Amino acid sequence: MLKVSVVSPEATLFEGEASSVVAPAFDGEVGILPSHAPMITVLGQGTLRVNGATNARFTVSGGFVQVVDDTVRVVTEKATAI
Repeated sequence: MLKVSVVSPEATLFEGEASSVVAPAFDGEVGILPSHAPMITVLGQGTLRVNGATNARFTVSGGFVQVVDDTVRVVTEKATAI
């Protein structure tokens, strides 16, 4: 499982576990599964999908995604829950 947090300037939108995350990177979508290699990438504009026991979807714009040791941090300039 992945530990996932989605944070915008206004609030923490999601904090929990997920089996996968699909994020809109600046150059296309990136899928993240457990044991993913460490990475950091710039977010583009699109839909962030957090899949697990509770599925969550957000429209995001700008910011970054960091993956380290099965922890995914999404820090976005703008986010709205779908």
